[in-house]
Amino acid sequence: MVEPVVLLPGLMCDARLFGPQIADLSRDNTVVCAPITGGERIEEIASGLLDVLPKRFALAGLSMGGIVAMEIIRRAPDRVTRLALMDTNPLAETPQQAAARDPQIIRAKAGKLDQVMREELKPNYLAPGPHRTEILHLVMDMAHGLGVDVFVRQSRALQKRRDQQGTLRKIAVPTLVLCGEYDALCPVKRHTFMAELIPNAQLAVIEEAGHLPTLEAPEATCEALRAWLRQPLVLR
Repeated sequence: MVEPVVLLPGLMCDARLFGPQIADLSRDNTVVCAPITGGERIEEIASGLLDVLPKRFALAGLSMGGIVAMEIIRRAPDRVTRLALMDTNPLAETPQQAAARDPQIIRAKAGKLDQVMREELKPNYLAPGPHRTEILHLVMDMAHGLGVDVFVRQSRALQKRRDQQGTLRKIAVPTLVLCGEYDALCPVKRHTFMAELIPNAQLAVIEEAGHLPTLEAPEATCEALRAWLRQPLVLR
């Protein structure tokens, strides 16, 4: 058994995003999926999580969860024993990207969250495959369960997030950078760049997966995470 594994889900997602990984990894590890629903800034979310997470833990985040994970290791590098960044983005939003969230927030508050999510989750976020419709239904169900207030807070947090390239350069723990080969939102090129910034990072590109490889290619994703958990820890 290794240190506890903390999973951080993406925008408007809950623990079901990691359902296959929780089932697989929990055979040998303590696995916790922590919500990222508190606070209108990434810094607030990270601070709130650090108040309740174990003293030391392995940390894996997908999409917005990866953004929160980068802030956690920036704030508390001694508490993170290893890091996995999946289908995520270390850059701050451009003014255009940030401005595009405002109409979405207005529409969500006006009772059109489902419509906003369907447009945000355009099928090209996922790879072509027999389970794409099923996965999209699951993502919509997760978003519906979390509701409008969470969407607004998370959108505001993403608008105001900091650039974490400097954080990546300072990471000194075993790190996995993982993405789906068809991820149109956070493409492979960006993950290659991230892996090059992080000392000794391992890059895993998951075939036949898009932005949500945990659901699209669960076996390959679990295999990559198991290999990450087997890497020797860095002695401090």
